Amino acid sequence: MRNKKSISLEQPIVMVGLMGAGKTSIGRALAKNLGIPFVDSDKEIEKAAGCSVVDIFSLYGEKEFRRVEEKVIERLLDTPPLIKVISTGEGAFITPAVREMVLKRATSIWLKADLELLVKRTNFRHTRPQLLNTDSRQILAQLIKERYDTYALANIMVETKDENIHKTLNKVLNAIEEHNKKGEKNEN
Repeated sequence: MRNKKSISLEQPIVMVGLMGAGKTSIGRALAKNLGIPFVDSDKEIEKAAGCSVVDIFSLYGEKEFRRVEEKVIERLLDTPPLIKVISTGEGAFITPAVREMVLKRATSIWLKADLELLVKRTNFRHTRPQLLNTDSRQILAQLIKERYDTYALANIMVETKDENIHKTLNKVLNAIEEHNKKGEKNEN
């Protein structure tokens, strides 16, 4: 594993991508490796609402969930310490206001995964409102079709595989270093 001081950050990192791509597990490992805080926006939404994401969707609908999500992500970007890793829900970056905020104030990392991996990772979880009581493969395939072009607007893209978390983490760390080098070149 890498030395924690090998990467300097000037803004928060926001993990984006579909459910099952690894935003939370990789985000948590990344924060630990860099020695900075990790925050899961869905957990923060649940704290603010006093109920689960699934309950928010069923009681108030997706529109209200997205409104609360936007406010929570804005708060997370504004709350010290500013340098942290934020894992977002799969629809956050799709929301234009959230995407604009993230692209201006953070480094966004899209964890891109193929359909087979997403199905494998989400099949036995009951915390995904869009996948409850439905054909998860069909829903995930539709979400890939609808959302991958928008996720591609993120600052960094890392392809995730069915591999050891440390291998994916190293890919993310390398991608951040490469992104930082490009930023330094553009400043000169």
